Amino acid sequence: MAFVFEELDCQETPLGLISLRKRAEPRLDNRILYEVKLGDEFLMSSLFPEAEIQLSRLGLEALRNNGHVEALDIVVGGLGLGYTANAALEDEMVRSLLVIDIMPAVIEWHQKHLVPLGEVLSTDTRCALQLGDFFELATNSEMGFPPLNQQPHGIFLDIDHSPSNWLDQENSNFYTEKSLAKMKKKIVVGGIFGLWSNDLPDNDFTALLESVFDNVETHVVAFDNPYSGNNSTNSVYLAHVL
Repeated sequence: MAFVFEELDCQETPLGLISLRKRAEPRLDNRILYEVKLGDEFLMSSLFPEAEIQLSRLGLEALRNNGHVEALDIVVGGLGLGYTANAALEDEMVRSLLVIDIMPAVIEWHQKHLVPLGEVLSTDTRCALQLGDFFELATNSEMGFPPLNQQPHGIFLDIDHSPSNWLDQENSNFYTEKSLAKMKKKIVVGGIFGLWSNDLPDNDFTALLESVFDNVETHVVAFDNPYSGNNSTNSVYLAHVL
């Protein structure tokens, strides 16, 4: 197989230059990878999607355990390469999925089918890809998330690297008792707020969630890292509205 390296798109954003590239990884038998960079920083790779997938799967399982077993309305903050959104759509319980991303380029990649899950997400009639600021929508005074006509059952967030390592400094305002309490009001009783983090569960942030929500659980998601030859870990927080 010939060496593959292609920059599929590159656009300026308020946070810097964002780029999508496709390449063959010679250390993995030329497996094709899709990678996103912001400036010189790697944001995501199709090689390590497990925790993003588990964000939806664990969140939906928690909703089942809370008695929500059908016709679920889900909001995902952050589109990325689409793994969290796609995992939600794989569940027949999901009636509607609203995915909010602040970067037009990321939504365009899916609409133009430049990424592997783009066609699925842009053609599934249950799924809407919306350009917007998730943090603003989550903490404004209105109930629900336009165009949803009802409160979501679950809000699954995958934007920042962790609750203390933000993609944008302004995002830090969300990780406060005041902002989380505003968002909690938007979720139905028995609903779930789920959050992905690149780091292991943080005791201080867990305590913050516990000060706002009725029950909080954390999950460590382990996955193979072929570069290190060992497991790597991310984490998922689940906060219940009871």
